[in-house]
Amino acid sequence: MRAVCWNGKKDIRVETVPDPRILNPRDAIIETELSAICGSDLHLYNGNIPTVKSGDILGHEFLGRVVEVGSEVDHLRPGDRVAVPFTIACGRCFYCSREDYSFCDNSNPNAWMAERLYGFSPAGLFGYSHMLGGYAGGQAQYVRVPFADIGPFKVPPQLTAEQLLFLTDIFPTGYQAAENCGIVRGDVVAVWGCGPVGQFAIQSAYLLGAERVIAIDRIPERLEMARTRSRAVVLNYEAVDVFEELRGMTGGRGPDACIDAVGMEAHGYGLAGWYDATKHKLWLETDRPTALRQAINACRKGGTVSIPGVYGGFIDKFPIGAAFAKGLTFKMGQTHVQRYLRTLLEKIEAGAIDPSFVITHRISLEEAPRAYEMFNNKEDGCIKVVLKL
Repeated sequence: MRAVCWNGKKDIRVETVPDPRILNPRDAIIETELSAICGSDLHLYNGNIPTVKSGDILGHEFLGRVVEVGSEVDHLRPGDRVAVPFTIACGRCFYCSREDYSFCDNSNPNAWMAERLYGFSPAGLFGYSHMLGGYAGGQAQYVRVPFADIGPFKVPPQLTAEQLLFLTDIFPTGYQAAENCGIVRGDVVAVWGCGPVGQFAIQSAYLLGAERVIAIDRIPERLEMARTRSRAVVLNYEAVDVFEELRGMTGGRGPDACIDAVGMEAHGYGLAGWYDATKHKLWLETDRPTALRQAINACRKGGTVSIPGVYGGFIDKFPIGAAFAKGLTFKMGQTHVQRYLRTLLEKIEAGAIDPSFVITHRISLEEAPRAYEMFNNKEDGCIKVVLKL
């Protein structure tokens, strides 16, 4: 089969690799209908995630049809159309029993790697390093899905693949980020980053009762999408003082909740941006936390900072004093995708949201290397790429 493979920093190739096969009675094989490139994939592309090996198949957003199931998978049949959560969960451990699926104790066969860095291991993920399981990803013609009696979610035929694809990651991720804010009606929410997750965080905040959402970015097409499609008030952080603007727009208090949908590769500016960029290049700092610092400083006293943006290691100049003095609540982590699938599917079916609005580019699998480059460099107005198989 053909698959998108990582071969080093900014070296993505489409290669012919062996077809996957059933290895465990709880496995399924999925023929991919549609896949996507996620902002998190760019962390791999840019060499910021450790334990990725040459030849690893990338991708964790994919939808397709079942072609084979293991003997212990009794709710799926060949031909079923499924969305596959990017978080792999066993469904039986302490965390899965609490619907905290991204904390699963049993789905990462390389848990010892993550434990060395983080103390404990999160769940395994598709196409996202050997530290998180070494599972082949979904930017491929076929995918082996472990724990298929828990993960793949059957989706209706009347909806298009583009409407359903983002149930696998970025729609639940944006929704969980907004839910973590504890939004009550009338709240003002600020969102850093107007990429796909940021767009879904904005729309989810409105779905959960926010009165106003303020979106912060510097890329014109992202700001325009946030304004016109997601109904946000937008700020270009290169043109205004974000802190002063947010205070002025909230009666001096600051937003009730702040969402960092940027994560570890934030583009800084001024002295702080130079400091982070230099330390990052020298590997004295693994992540660049410009957006997170702004969110902490801008959030009102007693507010919440929600972090769906991926962080991988260690950051410097973390304003813990401001967070402590203001009594902020922090909520973060990978998404418990399985928890939200039915609720969000119902919102799509009801017409409350059409997730396909974020797609700007539709490209064949064979063109994936160019798509990665374009997405990473924010060329041609690229916000979200889907790969057609």
